[in-house]
Amino acid sequence: MSAKNTFFEELDLDNMGGVAYKNLNLKKKIIAYFANTGNATIADLSRELNSSAPKVTHLLNDLIEDGMVQDYGKIDSTGGRRPNLYGLAPDAGFFVGIEVKRTHVNMGLLDFKKNMVEVKERVPYNLQNTPASLEELCNIILSFIDNLPVVKDKILGCGINLAGRINYVTGHSYGLFHFHEEPLSRVMEQQIGIRTYLENDSRAMAYGEFSSGVVKDEKNVLFINLDHGIGLGILINGQLYYGKSGFAGEFGHVPFFNNEILCHCGKKGCLETEASGQALLRKFRAKLAEGSSTVITSNRPNAEDVQLDDIIYATNHDDVLAIELMAEIGEQLGRGIAMLINLYNPELVILGGSLSTTGDYIRLPIKSAINKYSLSLVNNDTQLKLSKLGEKAGMIGACLLVRNKLLTML
Repeated sequence: MSAKNTFFEELDLDNMGGVAYKNLNLKKKIIAYFANTGNATIADLSRELNSSAPKVTHLLNDLIEDGMVQDYGKIDSTGGRRPNLYGLAPDAGFFVGIEVKRTHVNMGLLDFKKNMVEVKERVPYNLQNTPASLEELCNIILSFIDNLPVVKDKILGCGINLAGRINYVTGHSYGLFHFHEEPLSRVMEQQIGIRTYLENDSRAMAYGEFSSGVVKDEKNVLFINLDHGIGLGILINGQLYYGKSGFAGEFGHVPFFNNEILCHCGKKGCLETEASGQALLRKFRAKLAEGSSTVITSNRPNAEDVQLDDIIYATNHDDVLAIELMAEIGEQLGRGIAMLINLYNPELVILGGSLSTTGDYIRLPIKSAINKYSLSLVNNDTQLKLSKLGEKAGMIGACLLVRNKLLTML
C-alpha cells in the first residue's frame, strides 16, 4: 500500500468542508494523540476528543484501512468485555535522517513509532563547498534510499544536518552550498524527490540525545559538538532553542582569545582557533615539525598527511603527544563551557562529536577547567556526561525532527 494513502491525500485537499473537514481534523487529533501519548482504547480516544464511541470507531476503521493505525488486540480489564488497544502502525510512514560529516555521511531510516529500521554509517564522502560536492551528496542519499527495504512513496520526509548557519524555517544554508537564491532544502528536495528539511548538525545531535540518548529527566541541557569545529545545541524546558533567525549556538565563534589566528568565519580569536579539532590538528602537525615523536608517523611520516581521526586513534592507544595535546584542548574547552554554565545554569552538559570518543582524555581536563573557571554554586547542579549515541545522534535527531514537523502539520 502506498504511503500516499487516503489520509495524506485528504491533507492536500484545499476545498474540503462540512463533515469531511471535521472528520479529517478528528483523524489528525487521533494520529497526534498516538504519536505523543502512545496506544489507546476507543474509550480513551472518546474522552480525549469529546466524541462518541461509534464516531471514534468509524474514524479508526478509516485510518486502519489507510494503513495509518493498527489494532493491537485485547488488553486486560478489571471486568466486562476486554477493550482493544489501538496505535500507530509502524509502517504507516518512514523518515530519513542524514548526518553530513567532513569525511563521511551517516544515514538512517526511522518508522512512525520511532524505531530505527535501517542504519548506514561512515559512507565515504569528501565534503567540499562546491556544486560537485553537493551533487555527490545527493547521489549518496539517493543510493541509500533506492536500497531501502521500503518503497519510496512511504518515506514522508528527509532531514539533512549540515554544519554552520542554517535557517531551519526557510531551509537556507548560509555556510555550505549557498549557491542559489532558492533555499538549499528545495534544491536538494528536487534532486532527492522527497520533502526535505535542513537542520544545524549540533542541534540535531542535541535532539537525538535528548530523545533517545543520555538525557533522562533533564529539561535544560547543553550539547557541545566537538569536531573539526565547535557547535552547541541548546534545550530549554525540553525544547530546542533556535534564536530569532535559527542561528543560536555559535559557541565556537565566541571571541575568546587575543590571537592572530584567522578563523574560517573570517574573524580572529574565536574559540575554535585554539580549542577545536582543527586547532588540535594544527598544534599536532606543528609539534611533529619540531621533532616530537608519535606512533602516527609509522603510517604517516609526512606531518601534513596526519588527519584528526589519526590523533583520536592515537589518543585512545596511549600516545603521549596525542594525550598531552588533547588535554590542552580540553582545558581551553573547559574554560568556554564554564562560561556557558555561568550563563545557562544547565542541569546537564553533554560532550559529543568525534573528540568525545576519546572519553576521559577529553572529559577530565574539561571537568577540571569547569571547576576552576565556573561559579561553584552554579556548576554544583550541572552534570557532565559523554554522548551515548555517538555517530548515531545526528541521524536519529534528524529523523525525529522531520517526524515532529509532519505531526505539527496535522
